[in-house]
Amino acid sequence: MSRRHWIDDWRPEDADFWDETGAKTARRNLIWSIFAEHLGFSVWLIWSVSSAFLVAQGFDFTPGQLFFLVALPNLVGSLLRVPYTLAVPRFGGRNWTMMSAGLLLVPTLGFAYAVTQPSTPYWVFCLIAATAGLGGGNFASSMANINFFYPAAKKGAALGLNAAGGNLGVALIQLLLPVIVGSAGIFGLVKASSGGVHLERAAFVYAALAVVAVLAAFFFMDNITSAKSSPREQLSIMRSRQTWVMALLYIGTFGSFIGYSAAMPLLIKLNFWVPDPAPLGTGIYFAYFAFLGALIGSATRPLGGWLADRWGGAKVTLGAFIGMVVFTLAVLWTLMQLTPNPDASPAIAQANQSWFPAFLGFFMLVFAATGIGNGSTYKMIPAIFRREAELATTPGTAERDAELAGATKKSSAAVGIIGAVGAVGGFLIPIAFNSPWVSNPLDATKSAFVAFTIFYAICALVTSVVYLRPQAVRVGELADARI
Repeated sequence: MSRRHWIDDWRPEDADFWDETGAKTARRNLIWSIFAEHLGFSVWLIWSVSSAFLVAQGFDFTPGQLFFLVALPNLVGSLLRVPYTLAVPRFGGRNWTMMSAGLLLVPTLGFAYAVTQPSTPYWVFCLIAATAGLGGGNFASSMANINFFYPAAKKGAALGLNAAGGNLGVALIQLLLPVIVGSAGIFGLVKASSGGVHLERAAFVYAALAVVAVLAAFFFMDNITSAKSSPREQLSIMRSRQTWVMALLYIGTFGSFIGYSAAMPLLIKLNFWVPDPAPLGTGIYFAYFAFLGALIGSATRPLGGWLADRWGGAKVTLGAFIGMVVFTLAVLWTLMQLTPNPDASPAIAQANQSWFPAFLGFFMLVFAATGIGNGSTYKMIPAIFRREAELATTPGTAERDAELAGATKKSSAAVGIIGAVGAVGGFLIPIAFNSPWVSNPLDATKSAFVAFTIFYAICALVTSVVYLRPQAVRVGELADARI
């Protein structure tokens, strides 16, 4: 095996090493990791916008079927995050980035086939939508890989940037897909194609970009020899209580971000828009605004990492959950002002439209809080395991050095477990918005936001009790305000 792209000597905590060679190498790998992860997120969420166009394309799907198509990639993506994390120490970060980027050809080319065949049955759409979950797995392997490259003091910002670059894929696919496929997009500044909507165009664009990502990883990324560990060693992290506490919190932050991002186009379409009169209908055209939430949530994620580096991840995470409780209640209040529109009446859509600015504004604040919470929770993960290693060893000893190296491996493995559990929220949220036991979509949406508010309050309480109790109570535990 060629050793050209394997780094045998990697000491990011050594200040001289970091300044001389480490920072430059880490930055190069971070840039291309962001690119590959960005494509993964784009492919993962390609159904979030395209599903809103399927009925206009002649496919006779119900709102429930469309919400399930949106949710299915999130479920598969969450399940794949564990094996994707285990793959980094097994194959090397560079090697796995090449492999995972190449696998994106499966959902993109499958998507292109399905949407061009009017006879495609719903179960085939479900199968192809499930393969889009391959893009969701990219996040876990990318984060686990970058965690090895950076020193503890810089992990919050580095992981925040890496994640934000990936999360932006959600916003860009929702912004650009309507433009690429020939629908109106970018607030109507781009006119719809006279030849109609061609959803397969987006698939071909992202298939080509996936090939670029494979080549970029091949030429510009590296593997770290010291990142090697066995699956048994990595999965031992599942015995840690901290893994499951952080997984719960990550359901609240990232699960909300990806779930809301996936569901937002359909939420706007069902509550604020009807297709008559053609071509743009009455009310708020979903394609103009679908990307905004994901954009804001992505942009605030590095801010959450930076704030966590400065003030401690637990404090920032608690603040994020408090914000999510307040802003989700505000979104719920705006929904209480709407009139259900089961018959797609232009008059009702017009009346509901007056409440859209308030709905959108409060929803954007929810997205901002999820982004900040995403960044701060990922700062907490390596900090927690590093602090545990420090509490168990004596400073300046070989045992301390070995435990700190092990803590990095543990935190990288924990990223996969926590990311997998957290991403399940991306499946549950779209399903909750179309609860089959609720009489109409608007009532389902309201009941879902009530449940989400209660869950965020629980997450805030857990953060406070586990990580921010008074110092005297936490003797012998993770008594570190920087977590």
